[in-house]
Amino acid sequence: MKYILICFLSILSCKAQDVPTKFSEAALNDTFVTLRGNSISFKDILEVNKGKTLVIDVWASWCKDCIGGMPKVKSLQKTNKNVTYLFLSLDKTQEAWKRGIKKYDVQGQHYFMQSGWKGPFGEFIQLDWIPRYMVVDADGAIKLFKAIEADDKRIKEIL
Repeated sequence: MKYILICFLSILSCKAQDVPTKFSEAALNDTFVTLRGNSISFKDILEVNKGKTLVIDVWASWCKDCIGGMPKVKSLQKTNKNVTYLFLSLDKTQEAWKRGIKKYDVQGQHYFMQSGWKGPFGEFIQLDWIPRYMVVDADGAIKLFKAIEADDKRIKEIL
């Protein structure tokens, strides 16, 4: 009985991790690569898109689930044309990333995550799976921190 009581109290005392509503300084300062090969901070990517609702798609062209989810992303884009779509790639090379964009006809803004899974941005979003979708509102607040399907009902509700 003592064991059950201890387990129950342990569960009750565990606090669920808070879901962030804004990006950390480390994530904002992480640098990405543009299609033209220039470095840009995530903060500057957000600044360029200030006042816009964003859907962020963390993906890679080698990722079966990412490619399988692309028709859902395209459907989302078709029904939500007023939204800006940011594609952050975890491809192994910039060449593979660019080939993937062309091969799968991925429409939106594209950035290469040079710091990878364990970089400041990846750590902040607790990246453990791709594809990974996030929604950021026009004020820059994170409205949806984590979804792994582009047809997640929460994405549609927010948009």
